[in-house]
Amino acid sequence: MNWLLGLAILLLLGLLLRWVLDLDLPPGPRVNRLAHLGTEREAIYGPVRLEIETQSAILGVSLNDAFEERDAGQAAIAWRLVRLALDEWNRLAEILNALNAIMGQHLGDTRVVIPSQPLVANRFKSRPLIESARMHELFDRLVLRSRHRFQLHLRLLRRACEILTAELQRTYKEADRTQYYPPELWQQLDIYFLDFDLMAKETLLSFRTLLSCLPHSNLAPLARDLEAVVRRGSRTNVTD
Repeated sequence: MNWLLGLAILLLLGLLLRWVLDLDLPPGPRVNRLAHLGTEREAIYGPVRLEIETQSAILGVSLNDAFEERDAGQAAIAWRLVRLALDEWNRLAEILNALNAIMGQHLGDTRVVIPSQPLVANRFKSRPLIESARMHELFDRLVLRSRHRFQLHLRLLRRACEILTAELQRTYKEADRTQYYPPELWQQLDIYFLDFDLMAKETLLSFRTLLSCLPHSNLAPLARDLEAVVRRGSRTNVTD
């Protein structure tokens, strides 16, 4: 009877290891995060990439204009441009959050090992994101299944977007209330933008990775879901 108990324990351990290491997935090559997408996947990826890069560029130009007016001694005009940049920021954040949610909905459709690279703390400039990334690095070491690691990565991107947006709004409201715009304030705005731009690029890279891992049969449903993301960005551009 002892040998039957030992065999049962070994069997359970084997099944547990298969689950942990994603061995239940069909055999196949590991997907490169920057692998060539092919025509059909590129047709899905292209409009989303263009939308995010366009919105990010508009935000960057708005902030650069504000800094130029600040340097020219036009504090009032500079701060009005910051207000416009905040509107652009919120639009981009809305698009990134919508894309993140769609990725989470389609993550369960993947049938291959999903490559993911953790966001290390030293890539960030703002203290709230540095602390959040350090916590993420700890959890990333404890999660072995690729799908769960990718899910954790998406969660960090969503949380980072929320943190940066909240910090920017808090900083803006305080300065707008006091009408005091010291150099440290502008430096903080620059830091927030650098981290936000990194989040936008990482979200786009994560989308490309997920798109590479989805079966062909799931591409059409994904494309339909993404129409709302592209329409959202196009609609805000038209109303400007």
